[in-house]
Amino acid sequence: MASELDGFKKWDKDLEGDLGKFEFFVNGYSNVSFNCIDRHAMKTPQKTAIIWLSEDGLRQSITYRDLMLQTAKFAKGLADEGVKMGDVVTIFLPNRIEAFIAAHACFRIGAIYNIIFSGFSAKALLDRMKETNPKVVITTDSSLRRGRKINLKETLDSIISEVPSVKKVIIIKRDGKHDLNLGEREVYYDDFMSGITGYAEPVPIEANAPGFVIYTSGTTAKPKGVVHSGIGFLVGSYHNVKYALDLGPEDIFWCTADVGWLTFPIFELVGGLAHGATVIAYEGALDYPDIRHFYSIIQDFKVTKLFTAPTFLRMLARNGSDVASGYDLSSLRLISLVGEPLDVKTWKWVYNDLGHGRIEINNTYGQTETGSAWTSSLVGVTGARPGSCGLPLPGHSFDILDEGGQPVENGRIGTLVLRKPFPSLARGIWKDPQRYFKEYLSVFPGNYCTYDSAVRDRYGHIWVLGRTDDVINVSGHRISTMEMEDAIMSIPEVSEAAVVGVDHAIKGMSTAVFVTLGNGIDLPADLGKRIQDEIARRIGNYAKPESVYVIPEMPKTRSGKIMRRLLREIVISNKVSGDLTGLEDPGVISRILQEMKQA
Repeated sequence: MASELDGFKKWDKDLEGDLGKFEFFVNGYSNVSFNCIDRHAMKTPQKTAIIWLSEDGLRQSITYRDLMLQTAKFAKGLADEGVKMGDVVTIFLPNRIEAFIAAHACFRIGAIYNIIFSGFSAKALLDRMKETNPKVVITTDSSLRRGRKINLKETLDSIISEVPSVKKVIIIKRDGKHDLNLGEREVYYDDFMSGITGYAEPVPIEANAPGFVIYTSGTTAKPKGVVHSGIGFLVGSYHNVKYALDLGPEDIFWCTADVGWLTFPIFELVGGLAHGATVIAYEGALDYPDIRHFYSIIQDFKVTKLFTAPTFLRMLARNGSDVASGYDLSSLRLISLVGEPLDVKTWKWVYNDLGHGRIEINNTYGQTETGSAWTSSLVGVTGARPGSCGLPLPGHSFDILDEGGQPVENGRIGTLVLRKPFPSLARGIWKDPQRYFKEYLSVFPGNYCTYDSAVRDRYGHIWVLGRTDDVINVSGHRISTMEMEDAIMSIPEVSEAAVVGVDHAIKGMSTAVFVTLGNGIDLPADLGKRIQDEIARRIGNYAKPESVYVIPEMPKTRSGKIMRRLLREIVISNKVSGDLTGLEDPGVISRILQEMKQA
């Protein structure tokens, strides 16, 4: 696969070493920016590379040629500021064209970028910047989310004095109505670019050199700065996009994730551009002012392939088929997914009601640490099994182990592990190499532990059930929360379901169920009993939940994941005291508590 990309120096050996310490493409040199931008700019200079859209109706596009020129210019500006190979640049931006430019400028000169989710709190921003010690930060004065202005510059201002390594802050002026009081080391993006003379050529980068650091959320422990090799990530993303999306230059591709989460760099910033596609970068909420906005983008831009989260598809289903029927979605040929298990009910709605049997659905699985969605259906080759994550892509070796480290039989729940390294697998944790060994390589020696529970069916397909702590042990029975949620979702009135485990004096653990109802549906008086009966029918009486809560909406991250940790806190203590960073709408907690109080 690497041979399909352009290298500056051919490697001597494909792989040296094994899990824990490995190198791919030994003594090889290439450049991510060149492969994602320059080579397309030379062949198809006027082809649109990126279409930027915002929830307030703003739009902008850029060709591959102009993207190359602006990236090369920004890279030259970074070099002029003293940024050298191995130095860190912080990118604190929402989904904008400038985020692509900044990241690829770093790739171009061998700097290490750290994209930080634009919805993070000041403390989360400070923690990451103090650890990486960036020389340059690029941000924007503000962003929009559901019509609200989010002041990124104010967040940065509140902590920047505690990061003395920063020599320059570059600010994109989104809110043109107001000028900021710029400090001595601050400059507007347009002024920064206009003051640069010349362009930076892409530098040959050693294949295993660090390309970027991306932090996991770290809800209960210190966030981990996962280090990825730039060239390894390029090869992995190119490989991933080829097999999981069958993406080509003719495609209009939209990944709905935020640039601050690794899904976006895999499938758009690197993978999508490496294949020469036109990608859509959307800033804002997908369903603002309502869900029609999402459908209008598919129709107006003739999107051919979509990458999103199962939670968002459940939102579409909740709004019903009538809304979708008012739009021409005939261009859409594929929907790929990642982030959480996909229930069969939603899969069938998308396939039958939304796609009318013509849209392929590909549920995938991956982690920040794997740098890819490494298990997936091969688009156009292997048929999907609704709810599964398909088969491991070529070059990936896995197993499912019991607590003693022995492989389990097909159909048995175990912990998913990876047997061998691959190019996009994380190379370590920033400034904490021992933590990488301890957390991932010591649990099952000789294997990388994903901490996800899974089942392999008789066809070899992988069914990822959730985190290992989402497998609940009730009276000696191991119950998958995904299996319970799938049973609950079969009830017509239910739109979303989340199951959490809580301590029980006799059983060890018991389960609590949270559900939301479809739009316009009144609460059936017997819903709780029907949920218990359906779980008992599908799984067994031992799996019946102790309690069922009907809530107005689920607490979700911006990427659409249900924050089950918060629901567990609500059941246990009737309050939430944990970290709410990354929660899409913090007000949802009070609404849930109020609804439960009135029930």
